[in-house]
Amino acid sequence: MPEQEIPAGELPRWNLDTVFKGFDSSEYQDAKTEITTLVESLNSLLLKESGASLHEAEFESWLLSVLALHNRQGAVSETLISYCYAVYSADTTDTRAMNELNSVEELLVPFTRLQTLYLQALSRHEPQIRLLIEKNPQLVPYRGMLENELFWHTRQMAAEEEGLAADLARSGSSAWGRLQEQLTSTADCLWDETTGERKTIVQLRALAFSPDRAVREKAYHCEMDVCSRISLPVAAALNGIKGTTITLNARRNWPGGAFDAAIEKSVRQGMLTRKSLDALLLAMEESLPHWRRYLKAKARLLGLPVCSFFDLFAPVGKTSKTVSFSQARKIIEDNFTRFSPSMGSFARKAFEGAWLDAEPRNGKVGGAYCTSMPLAKESRVLCNFDGSFSSVLTMAHELGHAYHADVLKDEPNLLQGYPMTLAETASIFAETVVFDAELADAAPEEKLTLLEMHLQDGCQILVDILSRYKFEKSLFTARKNGELDAETVCTLMLDAQDSTYGDGINPEHRHPYLWLVKPHYYSSDLAFYNFPYAFGQLFALALYSRFRTEGAEFAQTYKKILFETGRLDATQVTARAGFDIESVDFWRSGIALFVEKINEFEKIVDAQISRG
Repeated sequence: MPEQEIPAGELPRWNLDTVFKGFDSSEYQDAKTEITTLVESLNSLLLKESGASLHEAEFESWLLSVLALHNRQGAVSETLISYCYAVYSADTTDTRAMNELNSVEELLVPFTRLQTLYLQALSRHEPQIRLLIEKNPQLVPYRGMLENELFWHTRQMAAEEEGLAADLARSGSSAWGRLQEQLTSTADCLWDETTGERKTIVQLRALAFSPDRAVREKAYHCEMDVCSRISLPVAAALNGIKGTTITLNARRNWPGGAFDAAIEKSVRQGMLTRKSLDALLLAMEESLPHWRRYLKAKARLLGLPVCSFFDLFAPVGKTSKTVSFSQARKIIEDNFTRFSPSMGSFARKAFEGAWLDAEPRNGKVGGAYCTSMPLAKESRVLCNFDGSFSSVLTMAHELGHAYHADVLKDEPNLLQGYPMTLAETASIFAETVVFDAELADAAPEEKLTLLEMHLQDGCQILVDILSRYKFEKSLFTARKNGELDAETVCTLMLDAQDSTYGDGINPEHRHPYLWLVKPHYYSSDLAFYNFPYAFGQLFALALYSRFRTEGAEFAQTYKKILFETGRLDATQVTARAGFDIESVDFWRSGIALFVEKINEFEKIVDAQISRG
């Protein structure tokens, strides 16, 4: 990986034409029209069930017809939403994209009421459904999904109330979420008085990876200033979304207070048990002293008494390297292929098909994501490539999601869904495939850099995510009693960071506005979208350990695990891989791999310092 600049124009923007050739294309307009037709067809079937007593054969035919409609509706709806959001997130100033996103969301509102009626119908025929699953091979793959839906029937309001909630979300919680995206993607500050150059929050955060501490510190203070200026409206957005969540969870009969209801729902969405989550969190808490050792060793390496927040992503070792996008592509393709030829050919297909939008630019949302387009049987990956090896791993991570979708692309749409926990397993496994191979092939002088990068990511996934979990827990508890101003929210965030980072980070330079820049908090349907990353990290490490033991044969086992995520819950999938996720020892075994690398890192750092 020789030192070089990223050539202007090398970073790709994605091509969406294989999905739809624009908002005015006949294919896009036909898909929107089909939504209305599907609403009418599904409504007719549900009325048939509610207005008559169906005997066994009639109900069996009815159920298969409803599932077929749900499969088509899911594929069309997901593709429309993904397409609109892809256009919008690539340029949040595109008013047509925003309007189309709103238009599609409005078209989909009736399905909320119909879904409620559908779940009610399933509950009325629960004994018949269980018998049919045993005798009809067409229904066997849907066993887990149907059992899950029978549960969700107990956690819903009346059909009309669910329809109203979905309708209000377009101008309520969804609008609040878009406000956060728009503000954080466009708010900027003056960076260079001489040239007049300005930088957005996304661009400032990218400078956290600069080898120059003065640049990192300047970017940090600029980011704090920009965040402070937009904190009032973003805090309002956060209050609106969390307030909505608390209200709806109570109306949907989730037990306990604001926090307990939110976490129980999140656990169920992750298709976990509370026991498995508690085991994971306990293991993460136990690991904190080791991560503080890592942070102190990094501070010594950087010649600092303690790391500040803007030092967490500081590169170490050979810091002058920039990876070009073409090099990043080769690294990913080669290492995916080394694990599995089919995974390598998939990556090649994604790059050649222009599935990636990698160019950072004003108006484009920060971070990275993968979105699936079921009608096209394709995915799209958004990232903000900055030439660091970390951004290579980010691309591998998102392409891991895309590969997961590719494994399931020929399945009925209802069997293509999987919980957040298992989604993150696929992405982190792909990331690990790339990292571990690069570490093994690295020259001795590069190993320190790559080892620290791995620990840097692990620290984020286990320490920072634990702090985010604690923050969101305190946020729900406090929000139940009324709206919170930005200063209070910042205090909650700092308290959470203090409890996890401890003396491993300078208390004067933490990140009080992390709640503002992280989009995961801005969904009324998905709370605690943080622990799935830790789950995925440690489960992926366990799977990768199997790969190192079993070799090339494991690729097929891995593909089968991904395939089953659409049919089984997380406990069942992991059990089939030979793991007990309700045991703290399982999670400790994954963390032990990190502890080994922390010990190795400390030794290298101390040896390097002693050599002067």
